[in-house]
Formats: sequence, structure tokens, C-alpha cells
Amino acid sequence: MPVTTVIAEDSGLLRDGLVGMLERFDFTVQAAVEDAAQLLRAVDEHAPQLVITDVRMPPTFRDEGLRAALALRSTHPDLKIVVLSQYVEQTYAAELLAGEQGGVGYLLKDRVADVRALVHALHQVLDGGTVVDPEVVRRLLQRRPLERLTGRERETLALMAEGHSNAAIARRLVVTETTVAKHIRNVFDKLDLPPTEDHHRRVLAVVTYLQEA
Repeated sequence: MPVTTVIAEDSGLLRDGLVGMLERFDFTVQAAVEDAAQLLRAVDEHAPQLVITDVRMPPTFRDEGLRAALALRSTHPDLKIVVLSQYVEQTYAAELLAGEQGGVGYLLKDRVADVRALVHALHQVLDGGTVVDPEVVRRLLQRRPLERLTGRERETLALMAEGHSNAAIARRLVVTETTVAKHIRNVFDKLDLPPTEDHHRRVLAVVTYLQEA
């Protein structure tokens, strides 16, 4: 029986290629979209068995696809999801793969050399398995976010964890508030905390600090 599928990929060339490839292997592509908002709507409309999504898509090309995948895991627990990307977005990848229900995969485009191997991985996910490229595992295991910070950035984060405002941090470090704001932006960038409507980056940065320190 054909596997009903929705694809989210911003590259039109790759999107069309995936559609053609999957339909040769008994997958029925119900929708092939280019951004996360369309992905969420397509899943609600078509109720597919499988979603294949990229990570970085419009409008910011940061982690829209991965965050959409997490949202779908919450609202459609039986949906199988495979992330197919060039990037390992560590902030949300671990969360996506940490669920106990299985039926999820994270594969890297440039390491999928054989079409049949990809199809086999998709069927493993459809059977409830978890399929993860070894390179993704390596990067997640090596992740120690605080090691990326400079000494002054770590001091700033430590004072944030103590509840200090930007003005108070500036007084403690004897710098301007503009400098503090710059350090905080660097902290967010180095901890892979892009702006989102769903999370408070300052809180997430402090949580990371408390977990790692």
C-alpha cells in the first residue's frame, strides 16, 4: 500500500527530485511545500503517514523545519518524521530524537549516497524505529555549549543566571550596557538560541548555564 507523505523543502529542484524518487518506490506525495507554515497546514489537511522536512527554510533559514517537526510530534503523535538536511541544529535535534515513541529520523543530505538506502531508512522509521546519521550522533555527543563562550561572555551569563538586569551586569563588569547587550547576543548565537515566538532566549541561556556549569 502506498505511503502517504508530505515533503517540506525550500529548494525547488531538490523538492521535485524527492517527489519523483519517492513515487518510484510506492510513496504517494500528497503535498510538497517550501516552508514550515505550509508544512503544518499540509499535515492538518492531508493527515499523512510520513513527513520529510528540511531544517532551514523561509523566512529566516534558521531552524523553522525542525521546530515544525517538534510541533507536529506533539499534535500528531502517530506521525512519522524524517529530517533530511545539510545541517545539525543542536538546539532542537536532541529534543526531537529524545522521544520514546520512535518513528523519527535525522539524516544528512550529503551523506545519503544511495536512493535505496534512503528508502530503507524511511521504512525503518515507518515501522517505528529511530534512524540517525552517525555524524548527527557525534555532533550531539560532543556538544558542550559553554565551551564556545569567551571568558567575558561566560561572566555575563553567570550574572544573568543570578537574575541581574543588563544595567546591573554593566555595573558589575564596569562596562557599558551596549557592551553587555553585545555579549548577550553572542551568548545567544553561540548557544544556538535563535529568536522565536515560543521561547524566552534569556531563560534558555540560563538553563543551559545551570545544566553545564
